[in-house]
Amino acid sequence: MTLIAILMGTIAAGVGSVWLAAALGFAMLARFTQHMLSLAAGALMATAFLHLLPEAFESQAGAHDLFAMLLGGLVFFFLLDKAELWHHGHEHHHTVAPDHSDDDHSHGHAHAHEHAHHAHVHDHRSGGWAVLAGDSVHAFGDGILIASAFLTDMRLGIVTSLAVLAHEVPHHIGDLVVLRQTSGTQSAALLKVSLAGTVTALGGLVGYFLLGRFDDLLPYFLVLASSSFIYVALADLIPQLQKRLSFRETAAQVAWLMAGIAIVTLVSSLAHRGH
Repeated sequence: MTLIAILMGTIAAGVGSVWLAAALGFAMLARFTQHMLSLAAGALMATAFLHLLPEAFESQAGAHDLFAMLLGGLVFFFLLDKAELWHHGHEHHHTVAPDHSDDDHSHGHAHAHEHAHHAHVHDHRSGGWAVLAGDSVHAFGDGILIASAFLTDMRLGIVTSLAVLAHEVPHHIGDLVVLRQTSGTQSAALLKVSLAGTVTALGGLVGYFLLGRFDDLLPYFLVLASSSFIYVALADLIPQLQKRLSFRETAAQVAWLMAGIAIVTLVSSLAHRGH
């Protein structure tokens, strides 16, 4: 009975939060793309700095080891980004065959191709794999958390599942914004983030059978997930917002960024109150 409750709770929290985020996020994304990028950046940074990292540092794990994990995570996601960009560039290079013999025309074609390739890389920003990897790690940790709550008390498990579901919605909106850019379609983005969300159930199963052994590793999972969200926000989203804008447009950007931080902060405080 407890195992069934854990599976129901983890699937509701892990996948339900993604679909709820999609229902809210895609409707707004269609109308406010740039504003959603600001909201996503704020939500991802707030999730990392105000929720995951404090939880990790409240554990018995050493600060030096956790910071080393954070640094290692940032370097890892940077290398993952490089591999993704190289793959896109390599793929793009092989799809374009130079078939013009005239030197001047070839030069013009090469210049146009270089410009188009630059636009291609800019439009299909990297960061998708980093978000999915971070989401999966985060979801696994959530599953262990939900399992431990159900094993303690059934009502606590239900409250924790609802708290995780509510808490995940703002940052999943951010994930879907990033994946919508890298995947090209809403359905592909939704499928990828939903699959990452199902890892919550895996975490729940592992937590149910091996909870005692994973207690010491949970802080490192939290820090690794944090590093992915920080990397995506600072390396992928924020640079897209660094444009020369009017005062009014800049104020709107800052307001949406702060809104992303405020929403996660509010939901996080309510979730902790629920605990």
